Amino acid sequence: MMRPFADVWRLPCGIMKRPSPEPFAARRHPTMVDNNKFFFQHYGIQTRDLERHLQAALSAGGDYADLYFEYLSSTSLLVDESMVKSASQGISAGCGVRVISGERTGYAYTDDLSPERIQHAARTAALIASGPSKTTVAGFQQKPARSLYPITLPSVDAEISAKVELVMRADKAARAYDPRIKEVRASYSDELRNILVVGSDGTFAEDSQPLARMNVSCIAKTDSGVSARGSSGGGGRVALDFFFGEKTPEYFAAESSRQAILQLDAREAPAGEMEVVLGPGWPGVLLHEAIGHGLEADFNRKQTSAFAGLIGKRVASDKCTIVDNGTMPWRRGSLNVDDEGQPTQNTMLIEKGILKGYLSDKLSAKLMGMSDTGNGRRESYEHIPMPRMTNTYMLAGEDDPGDIIRSVKHGVYAVNFGGGQVDITNGKFVFSASEAYMIENGQITAPIKGATLIGNGPDVLTRVSMVGNDLKLDEGVGTCGKDGQAVPVGVGIPTIKIDRLTVGGTAKKDVGAFMQ
Repeated sequence: MMRPFADVWRLPCGIMKRPSPEPFAARRHPTMVDNNKFFFQHYGIQTRDLERHLQAALSAGGDYADLYFEYLSSTSLLVDESMVKSASQGISAGCGVRVISGERTGYAYTDDLSPERIQHAARTAALIASGPSKTTVAGFQQKPARSLYPITLPSVDAEISAKVELVMRADKAARAYDPRIKEVRASYSDELRNILVVGSDGTFAEDSQPLARMNVSCIAKTDSGVSARGSSGGGGRVALDFFFGEKTPEYFAAESSRQAILQLDAREAPAGEMEVVLGPGWPGVLLHEAIGHGLEADFNRKQTSAFAGLIGKRVASDKCTIVDNGTMPWRRGSLNVDDEGQPTQNTMLIEKGILKGYLSDKLSAKLMGMSDTGNGRRESYEHIPMPRMTNTYMLAGEDDPGDIIRSVKHGVYAVNFGGGQVDITNGKFVFSASEAYMIENGQITAPIKGATLIGNGPDVLTRVSMVGNDLKLDEGVGTCGKDGQAVPVGVGIPTIKIDRLTVGGTAKKDVGAFMQ
C-alpha cells in the first residue's frame, strides 16, 4: 500500500527558461560579501567560544560534533479578493548542536545565542549521544567561498510597498485575462538566511542565502456552474528585481489563468495502460518523487529503498542520465554549502541507465564508506540534517520533441502536475496531472481532466524509449518535505516518452479496461 504524501510539494508551477544572470551578476550586498563575520559581528561570537562549545558537546564521548547557527529574516504577503488579507515580517535566530556517536545522534537547540545557552544545548546533546568514543576538536579550516547568488539588495530589505505592488499587479492581470476568472489569490514570500557551520573535524563555513518566490492561483467558472483551477509561480535565489524582468506578476497571472480557462472545456481522461509523454520542466517532479528519494543515502543505508545495493547495475533505459546539481546559479535548490558546511556538487546518480551513486550527508557517508556529496540539509536550526536533493533533473537526449509526439498513436501528453504520493520502499506512485492532453495519431488534440499516472519509479525508468533535446527546469517554487522537514528544491526534465504507463481516468467507456 502506498504511504500518503511521503513527500509534499507546495505551489506547483509551469516550466521556465533559465533566468538570465545579467540583471544580478555584477551586484553584491554588504552582508553577503562580509558574511564570514555575520555572527561574530552581530552576536560577539569568538573562535574560542566555538571550540569550547564543541568540547562540551564531546564531553560524554562521541565521534563528531557540530554547531549550526542560523539567522533568518522573512516576509510573506497574501492578496485575496483584491485585498491584502495577510502580511507578515519576522526574524528568528538560533543554534543547533549535534553529536554523533556511531549510529546514534544527539541533538539539542536554543533560540538564545548567548554562550551560556549554547553550552547548555551542547551538554544536552552530549548526554543524548554519550558513548565510548572520544574525539578532540580540530582546528577550523574555511574552504574557498563560492557565490552562486550574488545580489545587491536581498528582497527582505526592499520596501514592503514594492512587494504589495507586485501581488496587486498579479491579481489585476489575472482578473483581466478572461471574465470567467472569478477568484484570484496571489502570494509573495522572501527570506534571507545567514548560517554558520563549525564542526569538530575542522569544518568552518558561512553563507548568506536569499530566496524569493511569487505564486498566483485562479478559479474559473462558467454560467452553468463548471469550475476549474490554475496555478503558476516562480522565483529562486534572486532579488526583488527578478520579478521586473521576463517573469513578471503579469506573466504568472496569465499562465495561471490560461490553465484554469483551458480546464473548463477539458474532456474526461481515458483510463488504461498506454503510451505517456511527459512535457519538459515541472513534470520532473515525478522524477524527484518516484526516483530521487529512493537515491538518498539514508534510505539505502537502512535498506528501505528500492535502489538499495544496486550501484553499478542497470536500473533504467540507456536513454536516462540523471543528476543532482546544487551548483547552478540562482536556482531555488542551489547552495554554496549544504547545512553541514560541505560545498554542494553536481552528482551523477544514473548514467545511461547505470546507477552510479547515492546522495549523502556526513553520517551516511561515514557509515556507508562513501564520499560526502554535499546533500546534508535541514529546515532550520531546530532540525537535524539528512540527505536531501537540491536540483534533480534528467539530462537532455537527442530526440526532437515533435518526433516524440508523432511517434505516439494513442496516449497522453502530461504537461503539468498537481499532488501525488509515493512509497519510497518500492517506488510505487500516483500523480495527478493538472494539465494534460490526448495524443491521437501523432497529434496533440483535446485537453483532458482527471488524469492520474500510476506506476513504479524503477520500472518506469526502464520503459523510457525517447528523450528530447529540450531540457527545462521548473520555475522555482518547489518545496520538498521529508520526515517533517521542508526545504527548497528544483526539478527538471526534457520531453520523454514512456512506452507503457497506467493512466487512471474518469471517462466511462474506459473504466472497465482500467479495472481489469
